[in-house]
Amino acid sequence: MAFFDIKGLVTPFTALKQFGKAPHTVTFPYHKKETAQRYRGLHFNDLEVCIGCGNCSTICMNEAIDMVNLEQIEGKAGDSGLRPRVDNGRCCWCALCVEVCPTGSLNLTKDYIYVTPDADSFLWTPGVSNPEGKDNISFHSDVDTSLSMFDRVPMPELDGKERVKSFAETMLYYTEEAAREEASRCISCSLCTEVCPDHMHIPEYINAIAKGEDDDAIRIIYDNNPLGEMCGKVCTRRCEDVCALQVRGDAVAIRWLKEYAVGRAETAEMLKEIVNPDIQEPNGKKVGIVGAGPSGLTTAYYLALKGFDVTIYEANEYAGGMVMYGIPKYRLPMDSLNKQIDYMKSIGVKIKFNTKVGKDITFDEIYKEHDAVFVGIGFQKPYSIGIKGEDAQGAFPAVNLLFDVNSGKTPDMGNKVVVIGGGNVAIDGARVSRRLGAEVVIMYRRRVQDMPADWEEIEGAEHEGVEIMPQTIPVEIITDDNNKVKAIKYLKAEMVADDKGGRPRPVPIEGSETIMEVSSVIGAIGQEADYSFLPEEYRNSIEINRGRMVVNEQMQTANPKIFAGGDAVNRTADAISAIADGYRAVKAIEKFLMN
Repeated sequence: MAFFDIKGLVTPFTALKQFGKAPHTVTFPYHKKETAQRYRGLHFNDLEVCIGCGNCSTICMNEAIDMVNLEQIEGKAGDSGLRPRVDNGRCCWCALCVEVCPTGSLNLTKDYIYVTPDADSFLWTPGVSNPEGKDNISFHSDVDTSLSMFDRVPMPELDGKERVKSFAETMLYYTEEAAREEASRCISCSLCTEVCPDHMHIPEYINAIAKGEDDDAIRIIYDNNPLGEMCGKVCTRRCEDVCALQVRGDAVAIRWLKEYAVGRAETAEMLKEIVNPDIQEPNGKKVGIVGAGPSGLTTAYYLALKGFDVTIYEANEYAGGMVMYGIPKYRLPMDSLNKQIDYMKSIGVKIKFNTKVGKDITFDEIYKEHDAVFVGIGFQKPYSIGIKGEDAQGAFPAVNLLFDVNSGKTPDMGNKVVVIGGGNVAIDGARVSRRLGAEVVIMYRRRVQDMPADWEEIEGAEHEGVEIMPQTIPVEIITDDNNKVKAIKYLKAEMVADDKGGRPRPVPIEGSETIMEVSSVIGAIGQEADYSFLPEEYRNSIEINRGRMVVNEQMQTANPKIFAGGDAVNRTADAISAIADGYRAVKAIEKFLMN
């Protein structure tokens, strides 16, 4: 018997109940449906705010984002020059890319309809493919809603009033827990690596710290920097200036994390055990190095690992150059520096201390006894202040003060000191004078924001009671009958715009002449190299231009056997740049001698 399917017959008629009701669909684009306020549609990227860190590409689980070059975007420090390109066919609009964007440049819009038969056109470069998207942004992450961690783990330090009582180290540094937490903020964009003069493997060692692999972090650091702990304490940290997180928050504490890692090795023996360097067999080549500063030490360390017979000739009692004698011990304790030097000596670096080239041994002897020579002498000769009375008793260069104090002497500064200058050496001279019991004033001819000193050092000086007098031009040191400093005469200045577009220049204010009673005056307006150790025949064989030795990209002078680096070559004048010079010279010397 056949069954009559009543349900199948009736079902079509049920659609009649929709008759007269509004449709669920719209006739796009003639009619548009209003989206929710935070609707997640197609991407838009503010190309000028984006720095090309690639964090969006890294987190995309659908692999829908690539980083591409754009003709209109030029790479620079802190900007890779790349911009995200989105495959809208793969994107699920989860918005994770937006939530981890450190700059807040990447957004989602209310636009969600895009129809085309061309599959390739689904590859969008947000901000280029849809410039009108900036007017239709719906999903954006701010500092409070972002998945990035913008706040730095605070660095504990001694209170300013306590610091000035001694030369004890001011920073107390990260605990293991704090270091792990801070390291976990790194997004591994590598913008820091690009701007670091030595191109250190920064994300790699920070990630190792985050995972609790401190020994690995040390080995990564020592791959191209044998003075990691020193850099962790005093580096100028340009890497932090381009950290992706600093655009809207605090940069990752790259310098302090480096100090944490290497500082875990408390002795030279522990350092050697952890690094466990591969020391090659002697190759029969000898290299002489003038100066045990950062560039000379770096060159010596990596050449020794490669089997070269390396000897450093150092004029002073200790190695380190200006790092040892120019940086106060509250910033870089001697035992920390000596630990790093002792480790180098343990792997074969020879250092002849108290051996001044040009006096205890001639440069000609070094040149003839070695197959190659590296010169890393630094800038230790101070500029004169250039005002009347600077030859008075109680007026002296900051570098001389720092050298004496770091050598164990205690100069009598009197009760009031004026420091002339605005760089790190001026700040160091001022803070040292405070520790010697004096009231201290820094006179700087421009504004505080123009001071070339590290902002952390400026703040540190202020916390310790150092007074900074900006727009102040010293004109004369006044002395008593015994030619001893009694006062300083100065003028106030106003900042005048530069017609050529340069930075404003200080111009003395008429009638502003003032006299301040002081007991000592310290000059800190710069230094230069002392080439008196070089006989005329060698000076003629290399080129010296505006006080610096001229080298090629391989750190080689016009005399092919002589290489050079550090302050006497590099205008950046900081330790990490000197280290980078030494590291480059190693490869060049190896190629020169072994090929």
